[in-house]
Order: sequence, then structure tokens, then C-alpha cells
Amino acid sequence: MMDAMSLVRALRDPMSACQLDAQGWTGLIAVARAEQMIGTLAHRLKGIPMPDAAARILADARLSAEHWRRAALWEAEAARRALEPLGCPVILLKGTAFVAAGLDAGRGRAIGDLDILVPRDRLDEVEHALLETGWEWVKPDAYDDAYYRRWMHELPPLIHRERDRMIDVHHTILPPTARITPDVGALIADSVPLGSGLRALSPPDMICHAVIHLFADGDLSGGLRNLWDIDRLLREYRDDASVWEALPHRATRHGITREFERAMRLAERLFGSPMPIAPKSHALDAFYARRLTARDGWGRETRKALRFAFYVRSHWRRMPPLMLARHLWIKSRR
Repeated sequence: MMDAMSLVRALRDPMSACQLDAQGWTGLIAVARAEQMIGTLAHRLKGIPMPDAAARILADARLSAEHWRRAALWEAEAARRALEPLGCPVILLKGTAFVAAGLDAGRGRAIGDLDILVPRDRLDEVEHALLETGWEWVKPDAYDDAYYRRWMHELPPLIHRERDRMIDVHHTILPPTARITPDVGALIADSVPLGSGLRALSPPDMICHAVIHLFADGDLSGGLRNLWDIDRLLREYRDDASVWEALPHRATRHGITREFERAMRLAERLFGSPMPIAPKSHALDAFYARRLTARDGWGRETRKALRFAFYVRSHWRRMPPLMLARHLWIKSRR
């Protein structure tokens, strides 16, 4: 096994894992762990024949995933209670939104920080309410604090002093300096209630956010997990014509038409995702696929030159060159 395609194959066709030998199972589990998808793999392969050692590892992974799910839901409830007096919309994002909405994308998903989206004009109130109910700053450094407040799409990260869980409070999806500027007003206005006092993005916007998270918010680290999110969401709503009809229009509204089309092509290429219209291939798709699967049989990163190229690309898209140079210079000096 030369790359992470074994994980792609196992997720796409669980029965293909039955053909693995001991070394193949070792590599599959190592790659899944490296991509933070061991819980997803464990749920996907549940019930198929496998070696006893692999079965024990994946059973443990399912238990861990259930712990992540419960902890994420409890942290969302704690945030709801803290922010309920404000009467402002609180929108769950990413993994917590998936599990709170009961979506298949949340099955086995590793969930770390709690990510929420609130209106920018309510940010000071939200910040004060969280600080008053047990959260505190992770980065008290003055430069980091000023940098987040001026240039980032979220408050500096907060952590609860008792539960040791972090919350990222977003007021938009990407830094204001990024070349892509999603319509955050539309994201908030079209969000849907979850029945718990919290909200989630609408299905088309949830898919668009997954696309943004995959391409515009980093160097594709963890990209397989993001692409799997997209595949699961597409399958979740494959029979909902209103979602399929709205998707390209929402992608255009958020300025991600090119990224959306590439995500559709890669999801179909790697996971066989359902598509309303067969996507046309693009010459650069092969480089993205190679970047997404750049792991060896021990889960270690490979294709360093390609990874570095995507690392440079991610910073180039997030801030202007002079600002990037100044920021890196200050951070390196400190």
C-alpha cells in the first residue's frame, strides 16, 4: 500500500477490506488514525469479517466515537444555556452540527472543538456571556489576541476551565483577508432550527461550508475527512430535489463555484458520490487527489513537495503577501 487509497476503498466499499492481509489491516488502521477517521472506518466496517485484533481496535474506536458524540452534544447544550439569555441565533458548525442533526456524516466522526456561528454585531455580548459562565482565553498573548480580533473570522479560542473543552466562536466562515468571502448574512438567515434552541446551516449551505473547509481554509490536511463529509451530505439529501437545485446557486452566492465543482469531481472520483450531472474532469484534479491520499502504509505523511505546494497555496489564499510576510516574521521572532 503506497498511499491512503486503501482507506478510500474501504470507506467506499467495506467488503473490499475482506481481501486485506495482516499488513494491509495494519496500514488501513494506521492511515485511518492519521486522518482522524478511525471512528468513521469502525462504523463503516461494522459486521464484516476481519482479524480479531482489527475487530478489537475498531470496537474500541466505536466506543471512543460515541464518547466524542456525547461530549460534543453536552458542550453544545452548555453553550446554549450560556447564550440563551441573549436571544441571538447560535448556529452549530462542522461535526457537532452533524451529530446534533442526526446526520450520517456524524457517524463515528472525530469531534474536537465546539464551533459556533453568531452574528458579528452580537459578538461582544456572546464573548461576555461565555467568560461569565466558565470559559477563559487559551491565548492570552496580546499580539495573538489583537491578530484574531482584527484579521480572523473568529474570536481567539476559549476553553472551559472545568471541562477543558474548547469553543471557537465564528462571526463568519473565512478570514476577512481571504480571497473568498462567503455571504455570512445568508448563512445565518437561512439556518434551520434543531429543536434544541440551537440551529444548523441549511442543507445546501452545510455542503457549501464543507467545501469551503476542504479547499479554502487550509492546505488540505485532513482533507479526506472533509471530502467524506461532503459525500455523506450529498447522499443524505440525494432525494431532495430542492437541495440539489439550490446547491449551485448557493455556491455562486458564497463565491465558491470553482471550489464547489472541484469538490463534486473529487467526491465522485474517490467515493463515487451521487451527482445530478456527471462532472467533467479537470487536469488539476489528479494533483488534489494525490495530495488527499499522501500517506504511506504507516500513516506517515508523504509527497513532501506536493504538501509544501499546497501549504504555500493555503497561506497565499488567506492573506495578502505583505501581511503574510509580516505575520510570519513576528511569529518567528517570538
